[in-house]
Amino acid sequence: MIYALGLGDSLVGVSHECDYPEGAKAKPKMIEPIFDTTKLNSERIDALVIENMRQGKSIYRIRFEELKRANPDLIITQELCHVCAIGATDVLEAANRLGKPVKVLSLNPHTLGDVQDDIRKVAGATDRQEEAGRVITRLNAKAERIKGITKGASKTRVFCAEWLKPVMNAGHWIPEILEYAGGVDELASKGQPSTYVDWNRVLDYDPEAIVLMPCGFSTPRTIREATQFLDLPNAKQLSAVRNDRVYATDGHNYFSRSGPRLFDAIGILAHMLHPELFSQPLDPTLGCKVEVVEAEA
Repeated sequence: MIYALGLGDSLVGVSHECDYPEGAKAKPKMIEPIFDTTKLNSERIDALVIENMRQGKSIYRIRFEELKRANPDLIITQELCHVCAIGATDVLEAANRLGKPVKVLSLNPHTLGDVQDDIRKVAGATDRQEEAGRVITRLNAKAERIKGITKGASKTRVFCAEWLKPVMNAGHWIPEILEYAGGVDELASKGQPSTYVDWNRVLDYDPEAIVLMPCGFSTPRTIREATQFLDLPNAKQLSAVRNDRVYATDGHNYFSRSGPRLFDAIGILAHMLHPELFSQPLDPTLGCKVEVVEAEA
């Protein structure tokens, strides 16, 4: 969002997750997780998160000396999810320790419209209103282009999984993205948080397609861990599994973060659900079918 508004040179620090665009990778890291998730499966990550939250512990910490060196005038944070990023309260406490007036802008989006509003809020705090208008125009054009392509297609009944084990649906903006892409997920609600879903509900729903988009996972990692989902009881009986319509996608970069690339996610989902409508195949790093031969009934 910062780079889209032309503010990359003004960015003095990022979180440990900020890796796009390329320039963000070189910025000083202000946040670090208390445990490394790169070598843990989804079930173990979920257990560690729940245990830390039960004990009232944050799963992230601010590198205060780095923050002090960065000497920011504006800190942008979020209140959407304490599992995905540092809490706004922790950020406010750190800002108060800097010894100077620092503005803290906390974002809490739940829909694509909210994301656009957040772009306007950031632009308002940084005097980039004209740039925000151009960015939002481009984002809406992306969404409307895909909506036009999928308009006449039958709505595919989809289940989008934000977590593999335990199973979670994909809420917030995902149902809206799915609607643009020519699908519908009756196990999630637009603008509502992602939640744990009883597996029997998924079996009863019997989706025509399943899209695995675990938060923080790239497409290759999602493929590696897909068996955690596909080995659940009676998974082979699902229509999506029987008809080879289980997909892995890049939740980390395109579906979990409340930024401009959510509008690219619309095209990714549309390509997976309605490939016949597109002349070019989807880049496999963005999404591809998952081999389900290892799933057991």
